[in-house]
Amino acid sequence: MFPGGGGFGPGPGAAGMRGGGMGRLRSVLDTDDDMLGKPYDSRVISRLTRYVARVKIPLLLAVAGTLVSSFTALAMPYLVRIATDDYMKTGNFSGLNIVALGYVALALLTWAGQYVQTIELAYVGQWILLKMRADLFEHLLNLSMSFFDRTSVGKIMSRLQDDVDQLNTLLTQDSLTLAADVVTLIVIAGVMFYMNVTLALLTLTMAPVLAVILIIWLKYARRAFIRVRRTMAQVNDQLQEGISGVRVTQSLHREDVNLRQFDSVNKVNLDANVEAARLQAFMMPTVDILTNASYALVLVFGGLEVMNGQTTPGVLLAFLLYIQRFFAPVQELTVMYTELERAMASGAHIFELLDVKPDLKDSPETTELPRLTGEVKFNHVGFGYEPGVEILHDINFTVNPGQTVALAGRTGAGKSSTTSLIDRFYDVTNGEVLVDGRNVKSVTQKSLRRQIGVVPQDPFLFSGTIEENIRYGRQDATQDEVIAAGRAAGAHDFIMRLDKGYQTSVGERGGGLSAGQRQLICLARAILIDPPILILDEATSNVDTNTERIMQASLRQVSKGRTCIVIAHRLSTITDADRIIVIEHGKIIESGSHHELLAKGGLYSEMFKTLSAPGLEQAASHN
Repeated sequence: MFPGGGGFGPGPGAAGMRGGGMGRLRSVLDTDDDMLGKPYDSRVISRLTRYVARVKIPLLLAVAGTLVSSFTALAMPYLVRIATDDYMKTGNFSGLNIVALGYVALALLTWAGQYVQTIELAYVGQWILLKMRADLFEHLLNLSMSFFDRTSVGKIMSRLQDDVDQLNTLLTQDSLTLAADVVTLIVIAGVMFYMNVTLALLTLTMAPVLAVILIIWLKYARRAFIRVRRTMAQVNDQLQEGISGVRVTQSLHREDVNLRQFDSVNKVNLDANVEAARLQAFMMPTVDILTNASYALVLVFGGLEVMNGQTTPGVLLAFLLYIQRFFAPVQELTVMYTELERAMASGAHIFELLDVKPDLKDSPETTELPRLTGEVKFNHVGFGYEPGVEILHDINFTVNPGQTVALAGRTGAGKSSTTSLIDRFYDVTNGEVLVDGRNVKSVTQKSLRRQIGVVPQDPFLFSGTIEENIRYGRQDATQDEVIAAGRAAGAHDFIMRLDKGYQTSVGERGGGLSAGQRQLICLARAILIDPPILILDEATSNVDTNTERIMQASLRQVSKGRTCIVIAHRLSTITDADRIIVIEHGKIIESGSHHELLAKGGLYSEMFKTLSAPGLEQAASHN
């Protein structure tokens, strides 16, 4: 009567599988994560303002701190000029003391500005990171199953972790650093022209040379950094696959082969990083050379002007200090350029995900579904995961309230696809699915799903206690109700044998519990919500014989008074079902009781005789 585990084996209907159907679909996130974006993307910046605007006060404080620290640092060389020309030259020691105190005061202001900048930016960055991840997570929870069918968890996690972190760096450190560097360059140029136009022009003669070198360098650096990201992704893929499949690797003695493959991609990554380092090693000394060239020009021509009385020693000394400060932002900008490109690409990735629309949405006309009696009807239903590729064809059947109906068929025939339409994880292509006479599209998804309990083939438990997992679908349940659900599922006895009973922590995905124990907890979770409709998707396929026996007994009790739809794998578990529907190639080819289907001598009879244990058919016939 109830589902078992195992499999019929592959059949010609494999295209009807969820995995088979979805394999050809392209995810909306199938963009090249390794590509860099534009240094400035107006679409990304305009959408980021929504987050930045909500922390504008601490951001303004950070900007103020940045401006204070930048301008005080720029004022120091000018104080050196004043001390040299106005006080050292005249022997004014008291004036020199005043300048020295001013220099210390500027140093303290620089520290204060940097402190405020760091503290406020940390708050801004962490707040934006928190809000953006919360928005992404909320958005993901409301997306349709079709999105998760065609999008890998790794790619989603990359959006939530790597891209958000990269964008956070742009919003905090990089953006203000870039702004401060630009302001620094402008102010230094202005001060130098104010002090001495000739020496200022001599200093800036290196700027066009640097610009040409930068343009050429960025062309090669962009390619190198993309190659580094791509090869690092290949290394991570090899690591993930190798660690995840280590049991298979060791059982087949394939360690040496896997190691050679990993060494190969690791070497490619090494070469890519060496090439990138070589380019970095070229650029930094190049800027130093141009800085020293400017020093030399200013020393020569400035020295001549000092000897000729056209300028003062203080101005020359201030120029030399300003030259160092002028080229320092240029070095930072060369490093920051690729970071800006990565951040813009990350921003585009994040908003690409936020722009994904759910395939299934409640229309304004949908209503709340009252308590169901449990009737389910498929009326000429056609369905396909991929447009133009239908995997269910003209499905027609009715399950009366309180009935137990089993779906049987070869792997990939369309059984799971059929049940996934009842709680509207997907929409039909043709026809309609009705519950108590109402089209599932006409009621809200929330009111529909809270009246349907699902026990999946792969039992999934969340981090937390056993009690929290059972209460997952009904937060207001009392402890007595949780225990009652555990008893009804046949899980109470093994739970009480654990050290902390229902308060035992199970860890991620139920680590520490057997597959059968996890499945019993999932059954208790479904029972607790007291659903009028219970769907069992091969719920005992991964459990041992003893756990299967416990589940069989529990399910016979909980199925009373409610509609049960069972996806069966071991046919011996559904012999007591009120009706068995056999699906092949997405079509219903047989329907009837166990005895009626055996008498027909069709596909069900063939599968039962082939896959049942010796003597099982005879035993079942006496039921």
